[in-house]
Amino acid sequence: MCRPCLPTVPADVVIRDATERDLPAISDLSNAMVTTSTIAWTESPETLAQREAWFEHQQVDGNPVLVADLDGTVVGYATYADFRDSHKWPGYRFTIEHTIHVREDHWGRDIGRALLDALIERGRVAGKHVIVAAVDSANVGSIHFHERLGFVEVARMPETGHKFGAWLELVLLQRIIDPGGRR
Repeated sequence: MCRPCLPTVPADVVIRDATERDLPAISDLSNAMVTTSTIAWTESPETLAQREAWFEHQQVDGNPVLVADLDGTVVGYATYADFRDSHKWPGYRFTIEHTIHVREDHWGRDIGRALLDALIERGRVAGKHVIVAAVDSANVGSIHFHERLGFVEVARMPETGHKFGAWLELVLLQRIIDPGGRR
C-alpha cells in the first residue's frame, strides 16, 4: 500500500485551489503532449475558452481543481469529476475519476504524489468511496505511479481508443479511498 495519505509536498511547492489566473498554465499542461503522445486521447489541443468553460463547470459541480505552485508558477494540476454520469446513473455517485498532469521537467519530485494525496483527501471529505485512473497502456510511467500510490489495475480495454492511426488500449486502475464505506 502507499505511505499515509498526508501530502508530501516538496518544501518549495504549495498545493492550493486553482483560480482563473491559473487556467492558461493548466491548459498548457493539458496540451503539452497532445500532439506527440497518446497520454490524452485527442488530437486537438484545447483552447483557453474551452478550459475556462471546463473550470466553471467544475466549480458548479463542486469538484476540486488543485495546482502545484512553485514560486508563483503552476507546475502541475489535479482534479476529479464523476466516473460516469452520476445524475443519470446515481449508483456511481460515490466514484470519481481523476486527471493529473505535472510539467515534465518536474517529474520525480513528488509533486504528482502531493497533488494526488491532496485530491484523494478532498474526495474522502466529499464522501467519495473509489477513485479511478484511466491510463493509456503505453503510459507505463503513469501506471507505475498509480500503483505506487495504492491503485490496483482492474481492467484492460483493448481497442477502445484511436489516435495516430492506431487502436489504443485503456487501463483502468482504482483505489478505495473510504474503506469504511460510510453509506
